[in-house]
Amino acid sequence: MVSPVLLVVVPLGLAFLTPLLEVVPGKAARYVPAAGMAFNLAVSLLLLPAVLNRPIIVSIGGFPPPLCINLVAGPLGLLLSAVIAGIGLAVSVYALDYIRQGATAKYHVLYLLLLTGATGAVLTGDLFNLFVFYEILCISSYALVAYLGDKAGVEAAVKYLIQGSVGSGLVLIGIALLYGLFGTLNMADIARNIHSVDGPRLVIPLVFLVTGFGVEAAVFPLNAWLPDAHSSAPSSISAILSGIAIKVGVYAVARVVFTVFGASNLFLFLVLLGLLTLLAGELSAFSQSNIKRMLAYSSVGQIGLIVFALGLATPAGVAGGLFQLISHGLAKAALFLAVGYMVYRTGSMDLSALEGLGKRMPVTCFAFTIGAFSLIGLPPFVGFPGKFLIVRAALLQGERLFTVLLAVALAGTVIEAAYFFRVVQALYFKGPKGEPPPSRGSGAREEASILALAPILVLLVLIVVLGVRPGLVMQPIQASASELLNRVAYVQGVLR
Repeated sequence: MVSPVLLVVVPLGLAFLTPLLEVVPGKAARYVPAAGMAFNLAVSLLLLPAVLNRPIIVSIGGFPPPLCINLVAGPLGLLLSAVIAGIGLAVSVYALDYIRQGATAKYHVLYLLLLTGATGAVLTGDLFNLFVFYEILCISSYALVAYLGDKAGVEAAVKYLIQGSVGSGLVLIGIALLYGLFGTLNMADIARNIHSVDGPRLVIPLVFLVTGFGVEAAVFPLNAWLPDAHSSAPSSISAILSGIAIKVGVYAVARVVFTVFGASNLFLFLVLLGLLTLLAGELSAFSQSNIKRMLAYSSVGQIGLIVFALGLATPAGVAGGLFQLISHGLAKAALFLAVGYMVYRTGSMDLSALEGLGKRMPVTCFAFTIGAFSLIGLPPFVGFPGKFLIVRAALLQGERLFTVLLAVALAGTVIEAAYFFRVVQALYFKGPKGEPPPSRGSGAREEASILALAPILVLLVLIVVLGVRPGLVMQPIQASASELLNRVAYVQGVLR
C-alpha cells in the first residue's frame, strides 16, 4: 500500500524542484502544482477506504509512538487531505491562465508550500509538528497575499503577518507548557495522560492553543486580518485561503479540544463562539459593497456555523460540521475563482460594476450563482444537506436553549441569502448606467477562458452531485466524527 508520508514528501519535494524547472523550455514549472495535487488527490482517495476502521500510523525514525514523530492517517486526516488536494488541483489549473502574466517560480513554490503545510497539519500526530506545518502554511500565505506587490496587498499581508505571528506565539507557548507538564508532544500520549494533571494547570495551555489556532480559523474576534487578506490577494489565493487555510485552523482547534484535552466543559463555549462568529460575519458581509470583501466576511460566517455544529459535540453535530466544512470549501472556491475573472473583466471589485454582467459573462456568472445558492443552503446543492444535518443535530439536543440558538443561526442564514440574492439581482436584472465599461483582455471576448472555466465547472459538478447524493461522502464523514469524539479509540489506535 502507498505510504501516507508521500502526501507530505511529494509536494514538499516538488516545491524545491520547481525553481530548477524554470530553466526548462516550455515553462514546465507552471504545471508542477497541478501534478503534485493530482498525485495527492489520488493517494488520499486510494487510502481513505482502508482507514475507515483503523488508522495508518507512520513512525518516522523507526521508533514506536510516542518516542517518534508520527503521522496519523485516519478518516479525518485523509478526508481533509483529499479536500485540500481536490481544491488545490482545481485552483492550480485555474491559475495556469489567471496568473500566466508575470507568474514566476516563486508563486508556484509558495503555493506548494502552503498546500504541504495544510496537508501535514491534518495528518500529523505530534503537537510540535502541527505547529511546524501550521507555520509553513501561514508564512506561505503571508507572502502570497502580497504577491502582486501593490500597496493594498502588502498592507494586508503585514496585518496578516502581525496577527498571525501573535497567534503562532500563543500556540508555541501552549505547546511548551504542555511539554513541561507531560514530557511529550505526541497528541495521543498527552490525551492518555491528561487526567494525571490537575484541571487548573491545563487551563492556560488550552486557552493559548485555542486562541492561537483561532486566529487562522478566523473566529470572532480574531478575524480582523481576513477581509483585507482575502480581498487583496489574487483570486486564486483567495480561493485557497477561504477554501483550505482557515479550515486548517478549525481542524487544529477541534483536534486540541476534542482529542488532546477532551474539554467537554468547552463545548457550550464553542457553540456560543460559533454563533457570535456567524452573526458577525454575515452582518459584516451584508454591509459590503466590495464583492471580494463580501465573500471574505461570508467565510467568517460559515466558519461560525461550522464551529457551532462542532460545539454540539454529538455524532450528528460533528458530522454536520464536517459536511458543512466540505460544502463551504467547494462553494467558496468556485465563488472566488468566478469573481476573479469578473473583477478582471470589469476592472473593479465594486458591486455596481457587476450590474448586467450576466449577459456578457454568462458561464462565469452562472457559476457564481450556483456557488451562492449552495452557500445559502438551497437544494439540490451541497450546502442544503450540510445545513440540514446541523439543524437536525441541534433539534436532537432536545433542549430549549439549543432551539433558541438554532433560530438565531438560521437568522444569520437569512442575512446571507439577502446579500447573495442582491448580487445575483445585479448580475441578471440590472444593467450598467450609460456605456458599459471597456473589457480587459484580448479582443472583445469577455468570458473567462476554457482553461479557467474547466476547474470552476468541475467544482459546480461536485456541488450538485454531492447535493443530490450526500451519501457518497457520509461514511468517511461519520468515521471522521467518530474519530474526534472517541478519544479512547484514537489513543489505542496510535499507541497500540
